[in-house]
Amino acid sequence: PGNCWAFKGHQGQVVIRLPARVYLTAITVQHITKDASPSGTINSAPKDIAVFVSLLGTSGGALALGGDREEETLLGMFSYNVEKDPTQTFTLKNMLFPRAFSQVKLIVKSNWGNPRYTCIYRVKVHGK
Repeated sequence: PGNCWAFKGHQGQVVIRLPARVYLTAITVQHITKDASPSGTINSAPKDIAVFVSLLGTSGGALALGGDREEETLLGMFSYNVEKDPTQTFTLKNMLFPRAFSQVKLIVKSNWGNPRYTCIYRVKVHGK
């Protein structure tokens, strides 16, 4: 507990570079339980999450974090539920774009009420 990837505020994003090109099928997000939290609260857990891939990055190029030229595709929007299991897996909608990707962008749009920071303990990217 407390050893997490934390970012300021209730919104943030991370781009994960995969070791190989992957046909993405799901993403897993993990946080600690309320019982394991030293403060007794887990309001720093992510709540609303979006997962994107870059169609322009399919040839192995870098996934741009800004700019007008980047063409990103949403593979799913999910809500991490602090009342459920601390490890939650969400199925991605890669059926519309049946190709492998070398990077994935995870955007946390909100957390469970902590105004100062948001914590993520583990993200797993699943695929073939």
